[in-house]
Amino acid sequence: MLAVDEPAAEVVRRIFAEYLGGKGDRAIANGLNRDGIPCPSARRPEQNRHRLADGWQGSSVRVILENPRYMGYAFFGRWARQEMLLDPEDVSAGHVVRFRRVVAEKVVRSRTPAHPAIVSVEDFTQAQLLRRARAAGGMRGRAKLERIRTRGTRPYVLRGRVRCGICTRRLQGAVIRKEEVYYRSMARTLAPGSSALAGHPRTVNLREFDVFDLLNRWLGDLFKPENVDRTVAALVASQGQGRTAAVETIRKRLSDAEARLRRLQAAIEAGVDPAALVEAINEAQAQRAAARAELDGVAPPTAVSEAEVYAMIGALGDVAAALKHAKPEVLEQLYDRLNVELLYEPKGRTVLASVTPRVVSECVRGGSCTLSTRIGLPG
Repeated sequence: MLAVDEPAAEVVRRIFAEYLGGKGDRAIANGLNRDGIPCPSARRPEQNRHRLADGWQGSSVRVILENPRYMGYAFFGRWARQEMLLDPEDVSAGHVVRFRRVVAEKVVRSRTPAHPAIVSVEDFTQAQLLRRARAAGGMRGRAKLERIRTRGTRPYVLRGRVRCGICTRRLQGAVIRKEEVYYRSMARTLAPGSSALAGHPRTVNLREFDVFDLLNRWLGDLFKPENVDRTVAALVASQGQGRTAAVETIRKRLSDAEARLRRLQAAIEAGVDPAALVEAINEAQAQRAAARAELDGVAPPTAVSEAEVYAMIGALGDVAAALKHAKPEVLEQLYDRLNVELLYEPKGRTVLASVTPRVVSECVRGGSCTLSTRIGLPG
């Protein structure tokens, strides 16, 4: 069983979120060090006596990003123990033990989840595909990715909040076209055989400028003093809809995984060497199992009263002032407390925006209410 306490799990989730948001290994490590988060060897020195406990390194971030056990499954045989002669010309010098990474085809994965998942199969798979894509760019591309720029760039305020309407993956932030911020999804980072490849353009681009003002205008209207009563009523009436949408999303992932398994089975029946498809089959089976587990674990909706919704909104503070302030760090905090999610449909140039206020408060028992709107983009 993977023994990870909740603070450590939050660090793992942060690492995956920042990596999928566009940061590299060393940039993530530097951010963790700046925030004073202890590295694994400092947190558990008894398990890392061979480490210096001198802070996060790019290599420690890489190990976490490449560890498949964070998906909730047990993996066996990832490393093989080998004894090697210290000196091949002097057998009496003795042996030294080395551990070598085993090829993916020989790694064994449990059929069912063995412990609670920290990251989703979807995010882990996307991280691995992204690592391969970045590695294909060579050392120059990786070095450029790892640099931390302090001038001439804007923060990605919508990082981790925008999904592609075709492949449903999170869009990654990028600065292109005269320092403008875009959020992108590239077809080359999709898994081979993915059903989304058929209708996915080579690159899906969403310019931050196109959606930013329209999104803030909608949020400002929702929480104006004269509109709060109407917003509360709409949030109370929306209960259960967010759960339905989540279930439909999970079912779509399950359907995609099953369709991929059928295509792989058909390829084997057509004469393709099964050994060449082991990794793809394992990945599809893991996605299917994760989707089934998510469906089984979807909790029934918790009813939230009108008074509790008022408490949620009250705890958000002055939303209009935060929007007017418009500083990136303030907006990021506000979007996080509102749980802003965007789904970009490139064919129709529309964005489905939703908010699900979730505020930790003694006045609020839990549950969620969601409001959404469709925003038409210019051009």
